[in-house]
Amino acid sequence: MATDYYDTLGVSREATADELKKAYRRLARQWHPDVNDAPEAADRFKEVTVAYEVLSDPQKRSVFDRGGDPMGGGGGSAGYGQGFSFDDIMDAFFGQNAGGGGRGPRSRTQRGQDALLRLNVDLGEAVFGVDHDLKVDTAVVCTTCEGSGAAEGSEPVTCRTCHGHGDVQQVQRSLLGDIRTSRPCPACRGFGTTIPEPCSECSGEGRVRSRRTISVSIPAGVDQGTRIQLSGEGEVGPGGGPAGDLYLEVNVADHPVFNRQGDQLHCQVTLPMTAAALGAHLDLPTLDDDEVAIEVPAGTQSGHVVHIKGQGVPRLRGPGRGDLLVQVVVETPDHLDARQNELLTELAQLRGEDRPQAVLDPQHQSVFGKIKNAFR
Repeated sequence: MATDYYDTLGVSREATADELKKAYRRLARQWHPDVNDAPEAADRFKEVTVAYEVLSDPQKRSVFDRGGDPMGGGGGSAGYGQGFSFDDIMDAFFGQNAGGGGRGPRSRTQRGQDALLRLNVDLGEAVFGVDHDLKVDTAVVCTTCEGSGAAEGSEPVTCRTCHGHGDVQQVQRSLLGDIRTSRPCPACRGFGTTIPEPCSECSGEGRVRSRRTISVSIPAGVDQGTRIQLSGEGEVGPGGGPAGDLYLEVNVADHPVFNRQGDQLHCQVTLPMTAAALGAHLDLPTLDDDEVAIEVPAGTQSGHVVHIKGQGVPRLRGPGRGDLLVQVVVETPDHLDARQNELLTELAQLRGEDRPQAVLDPQHQSVFGKIKNAFR
């Protein structure tokens, strides 16, 4: 009795190509001898493979549908021995094109890699922005061959081994029949072409390393670790392919006076005790190469902070600037001459501070002291 290939795959006679493939994948995974130890597994695997080979070929399927023998009268085993692609088995287990067949030649021209460069700036440059001329060492297009990789007067030629396909087929005999596999052509490395006369400058790569100078504008408000992307300024790719991007990572040096916290600038000023007590007018130098006037009110205590609007860091992704915060540190004199000592003593007597009593700060009371005060 003639084999019913539709029944073997468990599909109807109107089954589409996708339905045939799904049925074959399912049955191949079920009956493959490597995953099924049943005695009949090898025979069943051959049957479903032959059935799929017939029904997936429009000409053979048409012959079978008309009642003919699509395998040339050789029966199931003979038909199977005529050979099948290892890619069909890989496809059944791992999905389409899992065997790697049909890749075709790959292009010699590829995109280059991105590059990273660290840029040191001082705080003033980070706050207000700066233009820099940078020297970078990257791969650039070879000017001798203009990226082709071939010597002047020559050009790449079709590979004689793979005839331009980029891969070669290999046939191995096995118990399952002839298994065909494909791999990148060893002669052209999968490119489909060879360069008989490589460029002497780049050795066929189409690119060479070179040092060049580029101009960079660092925007106002960058911070430590900020990365700036320069499109197309990275490494040129093999075969003179498009360049990758260059990333600049900003490193901000410490400043002797100001330190940055977000979009705010912080600094300290030291005032003598008398100025803090009486109040003072100060002209404070800033990063703007200018001075800003601040008023220290009379009776200012050490640690008091003066806010100066709009003298901080420009916002990198928004309008306006942050603030400048000036912390006042009150300095107590430690070397008094006789007259100064006499005056301070008199001041203490006038203020009733010549015999001071220890007063505990409520924030530093013990737990029991706080409980005692609470009950009072």
